[in-house]
Amino acid sequence: MFFRFLFSYWHVYLLFVLFSILWIFLYKRVKVVPKGVPSNKLWYMLSSIIGIAVIGILMIGGIRGGDFKKSTRPINMLDASRHVKRIEHSDIVLNTPFAFIRTFSSNSFKKVDYGISEAVIKTYINPIKHYTNNPKTTPNIVLFITESYGREYLGAFNKDSNITDYEGFTPFLDSLAQHSLIFSNAYANGSKSIHGMSSVLAGIPSFKNAFTSSAYSKQDIQSLVSTLKEMGYDTSFFHGAPNGSMGFLGFGNILGFDHYYGKTEYNNDADFDGSWGIWDEPFFQFMKNTLDDKTKPFFGTIFTVSSHEPYLIPEEYTDKFPKGFIPMHQTVGYTDYAFKKFFEAAEKSSWFENTIFIITADHGNQIYFTDPYAQTMNRNSVPILFYKPDGSFKGDNKELAQQIDIYPTVLDIVGYDKPFRSWGRSLLGDKDVEPFVINGTGYYQFQRGNYICIFDGTNVIGFYDIEDKGLNNNLIASRNSEMDEIELACKAFLQDYFERIIDKNL
Repeated sequence: MFFRFLFSYWHVYLLFVLFSILWIFLYKRVKVVPKGVPSNKLWYMLSSIIGIAVIGILMIGGIRGGDFKKSTRPINMLDASRHVKRIEHSDIVLNTPFAFIRTFSSNSFKKVDYGISEAVIKTYINPIKHYTNNPKTTPNIVLFITESYGREYLGAFNKDSNITDYEGFTPFLDSLAQHSLIFSNAYANGSKSIHGMSSVLAGIPSFKNAFTSSAYSKQDIQSLVSTLKEMGYDTSFFHGAPNGSMGFLGFGNILGFDHYYGKTEYNNDADFDGSWGIWDEPFFQFMKNTLDDKTKPFFGTIFTVSSHEPYLIPEEYTDKFPKGFIPMHQTVGYTDYAFKKFFEAAEKSSWFENTIFIITADHGNQIYFTDPYAQTMNRNSVPILFYKPDGSFKGDNKELAQQIDIYPTVLDIVGYDKPFRSWGRSLLGDKDVEPFVINGTGYYQFQRGNYICIFDGTNVIGFYDIEDKGLNNNLIASRNSEMDEIELACKAFLQDYFERIIDKNL
């Protein structure tokens, strides 16, 4: 990737060279004149000790936050938010050495005790689900986790958004959405691809650090894979990148997939995009052909690769898709075309009619329609779509939804008849848990009811109206009972989340 990045991000490399030259030039301008030890060695030693003591005390005072009271504590990453009006600007206040020192050898996976009882956790989160409304069935399930496919790009998910001069770039998925159940107010539970895999398949979100990169990922994890295998499903994971890329193969083994199909199994480098993996269109066809030979029922998951930097499409499709307004738009159109060709081929397969198709994304990417998609809470908004050829899923649900809801929704659909661990909720209408969304890296962002709660792990630092996705007007001064409930729900989630992960009770 180095030479491709050298081309794509030439300005970064140019700035690096220029600043390096400037640094060396200025460094050489400083002339150091060595001086010998003064003749009065006793005074030299005493003055040095005093100087070190004074400087050391001032340093400690600065690091602790500006004074020497017992109540003070060393400043940390979160203190940057005190100096900005908008939370996302706090990263600009931070400097690299300070951030490095504060996070060196840090582990964000630590138990938190907010004094929340099990009864309260059950009320707000209900982490052990048991759905009994639907009869046990075994339809095939095909799940697409689409690389960087933010909700902004899909016209069907923005038809009521009132965005000025809006234009979508997914004609096929827009047509499919007319015959599907879509959730047009859905969000990712992380910001990276590997976050999306654990959130969608196992209902485990990631916050400051990826769960999959932590020491706690190597444990038995109840997930869509394990529960469907209990029901007799053949389980497969498809990813067109070199095998093991992105950590998917390793985490897939932890989840217990029966089969992994990567670039090795595809075995045709002529379709390699030169960067990430096999182009989406041929790899989708490879998945379809592989599923044709599967024992029914099967569960097939694919993580796509093409809709990503460096935003290229196969040469034979030059000028086929609209260039749009940003480089991402053309690749979105290409992957949409790959979906079209897949469904056209799959319709001819015997398994098609008895299959549930689920389409979502791992996270967002380039933003053109800044209002509303550049707003803090909307940057990782994603589509969630359920399609079944018999038309049993249809409509546009505008309730809050998130990636971790997909796992319990599927088990609700197939009538899984045992209790299971899930922090999400069935999108078919789980009445035990009110719709909510949780995500965030520097801060926990919890959406529920009429408000957005911003929580730093210790204290709530902001409440915002649910429509204030830019977090412009902090309402914490006018706190009310609903805000208290949202704080309680957020703490209940985090307390149970860290406890189950650390105690290996997933």
